[in-house]
Amino acid sequence: MPRTNASDYMASFLVGGLVGAGLALLFAPRSGRELRGLIGDKVREGADRGRELGERVTQKSRELIDDAKQGLQWQKERLAAAVEAGRDTYREEKSQL
Repeated sequence: MPRTNASDYMASFLVGGLVGAGLALLFAPRSGRELRGLIGDKVREGADRGRELGERVTQKSRELIDDAKQGLQWQKERLAAAVEAGRDTYREEKSQL
């Protein structure tokens, strides 16, 4: 049996919710104009939420990239310091011989 993770459950839940909401709208006793207006409103709300989520994901991605760059810079500085310490030690040992 394949294993599923929390994101699979969440995606299934969201898809099911959207399908259910769509069916509720289609079978609700409203006029065509009211229904089209309601569908348009819900589509706009969904698009707005999608944009907001996209902006949050983009911002979080930028933060993660910045953190990774800082970590790499720190590692680079540590490596450079270690190489320099190795060179200094080598020079000291060489001069003592």
